[in-house]
Amino acid sequence: MNYNKAIIVGRVSQAPGLRSTSGGQPVATMGVATNRIWTDKSGQRHEDAEFHTVVLWGKLAELASMYLPKGSLVLVEGRMETRTWEDNEGNPRKMTEIVAEEIQFGPKPSAVVTKTDSPQSVADDVPVIDLDDDEEDTGRDMEDIPF
Repeated sequence: MNYNKAIIVGRVSQAPGLRSTSGGQPVATMGVATNRIWTDKSGQRHEDAEFHTVVLWGKLAELASMYLPKGSLVLVEGRMETRTWEDNEGNPRKMTEIVAEEIQFGPKPSAVVTKTDSPQSVADDVPVIDLDDDEEDTGRDMEDIPF
């Protein structure tokens, strides 16, 4: 049995560039960055980023080009595919990409948060839902929580 499935959740690092094949089929290529944070045996914290190339076809390509600007959160589900070709000098080249079969958009970005933003300026834009029953009742219940 063979199985080729890739699922990533990350931020768009290169906005989808929409183009068409000679047959008129829409296709888009975008970059998605995922990160990994871990602590080694000595307690040192490390961060690593991985950059993925994602290829979208048809309606997915059109939707992604309209609604996924750089910095957007996205979930991509698809298959891994490796293309091979020769460059202009005749050298063999290879590229492994994720061919998207399904995507899910993250929340609509009101503002892209950067490392230079202070925690307070970011916190001012984020709605707070208090779930403590000890506090004053705001009229919200568990049905109002957006998850």
